[in-house]
Amino acid sequence: MTESVLHQDVRTPEDSQPRDKIRRLVFRMAIATLILMAIGSATRVMNAGLACPDWPLCYGQLVPSSQMNLQVFLEWFHRLDAAVIGLGAIALTAVSWWNRRSLPTWLPIASTFALFLVIFQGVLGGLTVTQLLRFDIVTAHLGTALLFFTTLLIIGAALLPYQGTGTASKLPWISLSAAIFVYLQSLLGGLVGSQWALHQCFGAQELCTVMNSHIAGVIPPTIATIAVVVFAWRTPALHPLLRKLANLAGGLLVLQIALGVATFRLHLQVEPLTVAHQAVGAALLGSMVVFTVLALRDRNASVVVPDPSL
Repeated sequence: MTESVLHQDVRTPEDSQPRDKIRRLVFRMAIATLILMAIGSATRVMNAGLACPDWPLCYGQLVPSSQMNLQVFLEWFHRLDAAVIGLGAIALTAVSWWNRRSLPTWLPIASTFALFLVIFQGVLGGLTVTQLLRFDIVTAHLGTALLFFTTLLIIGAALLPYQGTGTASKLPWISLSAAIFVYLQSLLGGLVGSQWALHQCFGAQELCTVMNSHIAGVIPPTIATIAVVVFAWRTPALHPLLRKLANLAGGLLVLQIALGVATFRLHLQVEPLTVAHQAVGAALLGSMVVFTVLALRDRNASVVVPDPSL
């Protein structure tokens, strides 16, 4: 029978080593991807997106030492981090297929999908430069990065040594809704940022619809995330890890709203706030994705039937 990504963690000692290595690799790649998205945000708000006029090199060099300044460094380091993650995705795919006999059947396929996303992301990265930061390409670049980030977290959460309590009930579907809403809200934020809609609205009364859509879009993910926190606390015997993830999501939500208000009131004039706003949004998405995977595994926890002869 095909092994499901949601099955409980049952394995032999021989299986543990490749699984553990892959789990550590994907979580490290996820952290690197979160950093990459933050650097990408910093590149945008610092107007450094075209600091390297060519692609994939920068001024025709691997390290443009003579042209190096803050803007060039941001764009160059963004590409360097992306290249490291790309190599990690190749290694992940290779290791998954090489050890496929001792790994879940879904893992090589999921790893290959992650590698495809990296390749597609690289193409979009090149197009952002050659097409002079066209807003739809920039937004697609962010959306693909978030999808790659969530793919890594799904793989990592599915490989965690986790034994559910069978009490999650409807929580997986609530958290899945929250994750989808946060993802869509992040894309709206990408549209606002890539079109400089906040500046356009305040300065020329243009693109206000885009900006207001992002502001109104706060409501669905906020309600869904609060619902996850409330139901997590009201669910008896819920696994402690799920409760901690719910608390983390609640804290990230409060921080994200505060950063959004501060960014709006300061008209995007404080770059670190804008970068933190996107990074915290991605972290909130990640916490909901991991919560969803573990909660689904919790629902599928094996029920131990007492032996009546005892």
